[in-house]
Amino acid sequence: MDRKVHYLPSAKSLALLTCLLFSVSAVMQTAAETIHRERSIYRDITVVQNGNRRCLVFNVHRGDRNQTCVELNDRDRLVFSYTRMSFAGLLLQPQPKMILIAGLGGGSIPMTLNNLFPDAEIDVVEIDQAVVNVAKEFFFFEENDKMKVTVSDARVFVKRAALRGRKYDYIVLDAFGGDYIPEHLLTREFLSEVKSIMTVDGVLVANTFSTSRFYDHESVTYQHVFNEFFNFKLPTSGNRIIITQLSSLPPRGELVTRAQNAADRLKKYGVPLLEYPARLSTRVDWDMSRRVLTDQYSPANLLRDN
Repeated sequence: MDRKVHYLPSAKSLALLTCLLFSVSAVMQTAAETIHRERSIYRDITVVQNGNRRCLVFNVHRGDRNQTCVELNDRDRLVFSYTRMSFAGLLLQPQPKMILIAGLGGGSIPMTLNNLFPDAEIDVVEIDQAVVNVAKEFFFFEENDKMKVTVSDARVFVKRAALRGRKYDYIVLDAFGGDYIPEHLLTREFLSEVKSIMTVDGVLVANTFSTSRFYDHESVTYQHVFNEFFNFKLPTSGNRIIITQLSSLPPRGELVTRAQNAADRLKKYGVPLLEYPARLSTRVDWDMSRRVLTDQYSPANLLRDN
């Protein structure tokens, strides 16, 4: 029978191991440096820097959530998959002139659209003044003659835009409270209001999640308001992008042609546009029997019911 021999580490080995553990701990503590922290009236806001990467973090109840990250040595490059995915909307509207973005974060999406379309008017709506301040101080966001920020609830802004008759041909819904999308920005009533401020050739791009207890409800709600939409998911991302418009969705061949025409312009931002047409699907992969989200039946109700 084999005998097991147990070796006790020498004092020298223990000292070396202890030194190594302290070194690893020190690296871990200094690798990610918190360079700003504040509590706004809506959320905890933290800016963390790790080497050349700087990230905006919202913390509400369920842990940290990165909202925006920027590579300081390559500020044009879009870090997150979902941010890059939002530019798939350009396959439906390649030359937007009036753009609305709900949710600022660090400002990556509006700044990129401003660079791509310097003559387009861009309205950014952000409910939290503290987020606007952080985006400007730490993430290089700047307003200009064509790009303005309004500090307001996105639903209030949309209602007022409808009353003024203002229309947009590219709308991005990217508002996020830290835990989830604000419930009043997920309902049939809100999406109908958004629909009313879209131009005939306008496109709506909405950032949601590919795995969520609200997935089926969100899907049937968008389907109820817009009839059909492209469901855009990638295996590398936990997000899904809903893309839709007022008219019929274009055929895949048209999407491929537009991707070929615009791909070079988007390369420096890290957007692999040529890969996107094959990923845009109209296949129903949700439970059609689920209830539509309304102002009376919303995510908060669903959480309570469960």
